Amino acid sequence: MIENKKIILFDGVCNLCNSSVQYVIKHDARNEFKFAALQSEIGQKLARERGIDTSVVDSIILIETGVAYYTKSTAALKIAQSFGGAWGLTSILEWIPEKLRNWVYDYVARNRYHWYGKKEACMMPSPEINERFLKD
Repeated sequence: MIENKKIILFDGVCNLCNSSVQYVIKHDARNEFKFAALQSEIGQKLARERGIDTSVVDSIILIETGVAYYTKSTAALKIAQSFGGAWGLTSILEWIPEKLRNWVYDYVARNRYHWYGKKEACMMPSPEINERFLKD
């Protein structure tokens, strides 16, 4: 089911995160990604299997099944680069030290609910995109 797929774990109640997932789905022409909310059983399981503390990393994790996983700014950059075209230029941002990138990332993550809002529960995918989401 998830072999040869990249998995994006995201904060399912965050409006910014949900909008970002919708953007990825729209621009994922090669159908590379599957999705799961960090709050879901499968999201927690996948994070736990990789030793990721979701109380520290609570906004985005990119898992390349059988290869590696990425968190925070590196995850966001890897996702953007997968779109190809001009998005490939985001690889230049990887030259910035990860500690500095993550400082900016963490600032946005700490304020995401205040700036973008928060849902009471994780979003329910529409029937058109339901197969893109991992089930518990």
